[in-house]
Amino acid sequence: MEQQPNNPLHGVKLEQIINDLVAHYGWEYMGYTINIRCFTHDPSVKSSLKFLRRTPWARTKVEQMYLKMLQNRR
Repeated sequence: MEQQPNNPLHGVKLEQIINDLVAHYGWEYMGYTINIRCFTHDPSVKSSLKFLRRTPWARTKVEQMYLKMLQNRR
């Protein structure tokens, strides 16, 4: 498998990204920051995965939020 040292998302599953964001920020803040229904109305990891896998623009926003979280942890 090809190494991607400059890509912090390489090898990180979408489910792990969501779980890390929920643990760090919580659903309420995530829904406020990225206003999508799967974060604001009865949020769950399962519904978020289903929506984000089908909606590239939303997935991009979640990945950007995750990268900012990682950057702030350093």
